[in-house]
Amino acid sequence: MGGLVPWVGVRLRTAPGAAVALLLLTLLTSFPAAALPRAMDAYAAEGLRHALETAPADRGAVELTDTPWQDGTGPITPAALAERYRRITAALPEPLRADHAESAYGVRTGSPLAASDPWVPQLDGGQTVFTLSTHHGIDRHAVLRSGRWPRSAGGSVAPDTRAVEAAVTTATARTLAILPGATLHLPLPGGGGPLAVRVTGVVEPKRPEGGYWSFEPVLRTPARLFTSGPVPEPYWHGALLLPPGAAPVLLPAGPGSEAYWRIAADPAGLGPDDAKALRKAVASIEDGPARAKLGEAFSPDLFVESDLDHVLLGADRALAALDPVVAVAAFGVACAAGVVLLMAGGLVAARRHDELALLRARGGSAAGIAGRLLGETAVPVLPAAAAGCAAAFAAVPEGRALPSLLAAGAVALVACGALPARAAFAHRRVRSHGERADAAPARPSRRRTVAELTVLVLAVAAVAALRRRGGAAPEGGADLLASAAPALVALIAALLFVRLHPVPLRLAARSVARRRGPVAFLALARAGRAGGAATLPLLALLVALSTAAFGGSVLTGISDARDRASLIAVGADARVEGDPLPAGAADAVRKAVGVTDVAAVHRSYDLNLRERDTGGIGSVTLLAVDPESYARLAARTGLGSFRAGVLRAPSGAPGDSAVLPALASPGVAALLGGDAVRIGPAAGPFTVRVGAVLEVTPGAASGGEFLVVDAAGVPVEGGRTPTTLLVSGSSVSGAALGAAVRSAGAAGAAVTLRAEVRAGFTDSPAQRGAERIYTWAVTAGAGYAVLALLLALLQAAPERTALLARLRTMGLTRRQGRRLLVLESLPQALLAAGGGVLTGWVAIGLLAPGIDLAAPALAGRGGFAATGPVPPAADPWSLLLPAVAVVVLAVGVAAAQAWPATRRTTTELRAGDAR
Repeated sequence: MGGLVPWVGVRLRTAPGAAVALLLLTLLTSFPAAALPRAMDAYAAEGLRHALETAPADRGAVELTDTPWQDGTGPITPAALAERYRRITAALPEPLRADHAESAYGVRTGSPLAASDPWVPQLDGGQTVFTLSTHHGIDRHAVLRSGRWPRSAGGSVAPDTRAVEAAVTTATARTLAILPGATLHLPLPGGGGPLAVRVTGVVEPKRPEGGYWSFEPVLRTPARLFTSGPVPEPYWHGALLLPPGAAPVLLPAGPGSEAYWRIAADPAGLGPDDAKALRKAVASIEDGPARAKLGEAFSPDLFVESDLDHVLLGADRALAALDPVVAVAAFGVACAAGVVLLMAGGLVAARRHDELALLRARGGSAAGIAGRLLGETAVPVLPAAAAGCAAAFAAVPEGRALPSLLAAGAVALVACGALPARAAFAHRRVRSHGERADAAPARPSRRRTVAELTVLVLAVAAVAALRRRGGAAPEGGADLLASAAPALVALIAALLFVRLHPVPLRLAARSVARRRGPVAFLALARAGRAGGAATLPLLALLVALSTAAFGGSVLTGISDARDRASLIAVGADARVEGDPLPAGAADAVRKAVGVTDVAAVHRSYDLNLRERDTGGIGSVTLLAVDPESYARLAARTGLGSFRAGVLRAPSGAPGDSAVLPALASPGVAALLGGDAVRIGPAAGPFTVRVGAVLEVTPGAASGGEFLVVDAAGVPVEGGRTPTTLLVSGSSVSGAALGAAVRSAGAAGAAVTLRAEVRAGFTDSPAQRGAERIYTWAVTAGAGYAVLALLLALLQAAPERTALLARLRTMGLTRRQGRRLLVLESLPQALLAAGGGVLTGWVAIGLLAPGIDLAAPALAGRGGFAATGPVPPAADPWSLLLPAVAVVVLAVGVAAAQAWPATRRTTTELRAGDAR
């Protein structure tokens, strides 16, 4: 130890450039290494919070219901409801916390009551019904638009009260024609006279999309429901908002009346470690210790219901689909960074070979030299690794600390140990003279052969096991073997290429030996004698190229999936919908700027197949189209192309005896078979026969069942009127389409652009975070590949310079010297480029069966079954462009290195000469 500190001080003073370079390399490596785990934790936490924030109100909350007045204590008061609300929220297990701004409680009727007043609007289904609710806190969640707030004098409302006050929302007042001062009479199930509800005010919800109003949407907006029976008929269902003190009047309103507490989950403050604990908390409040404790405190009949567990499960599945994709990039960049750190240590060991050999010859032990070198490298490496880790913590505040600390520690360990390990191995024995550095042994040592064969067998076995199980992890999520597949393939390729590449180079050297000029022969001969030192840079390049190729395939697959999903969702480049559209709407849209074609479609849902039971396939969408324009659209979009003649109705249609040819989805085709089947409404049935089966067609819902017929053959006039226009045009704009349909008299038509739908697939924070991490990782891997190439060329620079100096004395011109250096580097660059293309293609083939990009592509959205699995697909640009860049960079660096080297002659004659 006494001699270590002076040694380190002398070395740092005499060679500060090497220490600074190692410090910068360690800093630039430890920062992404420490930031990557925290970034993954950050997007996982953002995904969890986003899942809770965007979940429907009835799925992102916990609802507790009870009938506390049945315990003999009498009607429950507002104060008792509030006290139970406070105790329920206090009893929620961590990290499940209540969002008080969107939570609500009160008393409601179990079954809606029908209004007997003749002035209340009615649909064909009969009387309009109302749900009565004492939704607590309406004055804080709504603004009074007209009238006054409803009141209930303290203690004046009893179960036998038959007149109360209420408020309605603006949507309810507008739809059901209710004005302040109006009175609704609601007959009670038990008799005794109707309940008179006087509406005193109309209120406007402040946040109608929030959980307070959306858990039970009818409180905000009337619902259009349908009666049960052979012919369902519509009727209105609205809500009357009573003051909290009016709760006793709801007791005789039916046996289903209940008190409720709807606790919205607060996503604020949730971290990546809270997902598992949150699932346990939800299970505890649903049917666990927390539920049992509340039952003992309140009532054994307390009922708890929540779909939060399904929301959390969906978030877990989305993250599990993203993790394998990110892990491949992370593993690839980690391998490339490790190789570069080893190469940096090897470069320093090669430059200091004579110095270390002299120390060894003077009696220094290999362990003693390694210890001195370890102390020398630890001085710049350890502070740099600590600074990189601190910078990662500052750049990514959210995330676990331990994985980042371990990653930064691994970088420091490799950076500190590369030079001592390489030097100790190279000088383990004292040699009288050094071996040639520019020639590989004719027969590699047995140890090297055994080591390479061992690594090769392990890598082949791992890849074979991965291929046999299809690339998927046994229990989902990231899999180490799948993540390492590109690196394993690159390792196999590097070992094979280093072993095999001298053979074609030496054969090529023999073929040019008889040609005039020494440059080509010397370049091929020197490239063919390159030894095992080329393995590390080749491995770094192959890992980076294969990771970049796989990354390109992932990004291309995601982009293609989004394109197809948006096309299926819209049906064309744009869609105009109305119910129905005016007769001139299609012609007006055709004249809009950017429109190239329009297909007019009459689209109706719940097609009546009459004698055929559709219970097994659900609802069927009928598309009545113009065969020519619709066939052009299908061919242009690739969504089930067909010939227009297959769909064209027979001459003379429509008519009772005409049989219309139809295009059907697989489910409908199996249901109808090949027979002529009578379908359609009772007022205008028609007969169809399935002529072709399509998996998907423009204008039909993704994964839904459909039937396409010629609109000219539909007997009902309403079935021929277009309700949808599928618009083609790459530059079509929503403003132009909106103006066109308004000019045709369709002011209420809805315009949907495919570009807007596609943009909506990128709204998930977890999805954006995973894509961002993958892009950064691929970029960092490319940077490490470039650095590996530069280090390889830099390590050979002194020997090349000395060689050129000797050859110059023998008559080699400067121009020939420059050509020699460029041609010598070209075979290695071509080897790395070709190997990168091959390993990238193989890695994609290995991983593609086990990776489904549907989750990262579609942001976890449902309703896109027609897209099917989305595996990575080989992208030619991602395979070829990085490979070409490697060749260009290698040639450019060699040319830049050759220019100053060929201008020096006598000053370099002894450089690198070890004899």
